[in-house]
Amino acid sequence: MQINEDLIRSVITQVLSEVRSRSESAPTSSGTSSAGGERFGLFTCADRAAAAARRAFEQLRTRPMDDRKKAIDHIRRISIASAVELGTMEMNETKVGRLKHKIEKLETLGRRAPGTEFLTTQAYSGDRGLCVIEHAPFGVIGAITPVTHSLPTITGNAVSMIAGGNTLVVNPHPSGRKVAAEGVRRFNQAIYEDIGIDNLICLITEPTLESASAIFKSRDVSLICVTGGPAVARAALNSGKRAIVAGPGNPPVVVDETADLDRAARSIILGASYDNNLLCIAEKVVFVVDSVFDAMMSAMERAGAVRLNAAQIDRLTAAAFQEVGDDKHLAPTKDLLGQDAAKLAAAAGVNVHAEVELLFGETKAEHPFVSVEQMMPFVPFVRCRDVNQAIELAKHYEHGFRHTSIIHSRNVNNMTKMARALDTTLFIKNGPSMAGLGLGGEGYPSFSIAGPTGEGVTTPLTFTRERRCSLIDDLWILGGPQS
Repeated sequence: MQINEDLIRSVITQVLSEVRSRSESAPTSSGTSSAGGERFGLFTCADRAAAAARRAFEQLRTRPMDDRKKAIDHIRRISIASAVELGTMEMNETKVGRLKHKIEKLETLGRRAPGTEFLTTQAYSGDRGLCVIEHAPFGVIGAITPVTHSLPTITGNAVSMIAGGNTLVVNPHPSGRKVAAEGVRRFNQAIYEDIGIDNLICLITEPTLESASAIFKSRDVSLICVTGGPAVARAALNSGKRAIVAGPGNPPVVVDETADLDRAARSIILGASYDNNLLCIAEKVVFVVDSVFDAMMSAMERAGAVRLNAAQIDRLTAAAFQEVGDDKHLAPTKDLLGQDAAKLAAAAGVNVHAEVELLFGETKAEHPFVSVEQMMPFVPFVRCRDVNQAIELAKHYEHGFRHTSIIHSRNVNNMTKMARALDTTLFIKNGPSMAGLGLGGEGYPSFSIAGPTGEGVTTPLTFTRERRCSLIDDLWILGGPQS
């Protein structure tokens, strides 16, 4: 899909003006309507938000499945119809990533996020009667969402969670709270006008660590779903409630001597540059066997990536990382995180065309760009003795997250060896990382990939409980006479 970003930016003033105009008669950022009551999902108090979500759940649980479908159909419709507007709002607020991908994520989730069709019933029948297994909701789900995909994560989660019969209360990242609130307001208003239930999605308009903690502790919240970094993942796992955690990743790529190098180059550029490398599944480091290393670097240049030399990589590294925390570990700087390749190039002392999507260069395995999940469109390439060393290094620098890994190879044995060694939730062969989420590959999309807790790419079934209902000695209609 080709999107004219200049055209989109040219209408942003009009778009925001329309949003402000609509907001005059809609709930304010404090979550209060013109009549003074909290409506359409916007709250300043986490406890009130959780309580409202619980009341909405008690209403939803009495409704037919068709009402769940109506609710998520409104979320889908708004995400698709307002993708340009809301994607532009997110880009302007967060100031990270690429506009065309913000729009594409909303459209894709609106069209393809898994819904009520995933809910199926199992049945067992025999001499001793009938057993039915169905999928029941948990209730209220507390969700933490990241700045990297603020509204898209809420959109995908809401579709799956409501399809499962739940409601949700969201603590968004503070840097993406405004677009999150606008999207949630629109979703709830449309749902309320159709099925008469408000606050299926409740959101904290001024999110803090304290409001996240309050959601974790709330008696109204039955399940936690976190998409974020290590600290918030640990907090969720220590909450005392069941948690579904999409934690950090540092996805490695292996390129062996059998790979189609031009295809591999195009795939790496597409995946690593998508939304300026903000996706947790994106290619972060490439390990290439020595016999094809130089040819692979040439293929990257043919495909449009710009190669940095050692001195330029050193300058970029100095600008891209900072020491944080008591242990002084390295983390990406906010100035370059999720920024365009041209901005990274300027930090490296290089001028490149604004349309360049990815920078790359050769580094040692010990380089910070290899070990740190940097989330910016520069990819380090590491020369390896053979495929065995490449897989060994890939496993080491994936850090045991078991998140995502990628290989480019025509050798099935090498694919199998890497799959077994890294044991990642997503394993992509001969394609870009996003194909593992159904963006250019098969399968359904979701932006909550629960690796640490094992649920994988989430669906409505992820957010349900199995319930078994048994009828003893009756309703097996195929058997003979009973004694």
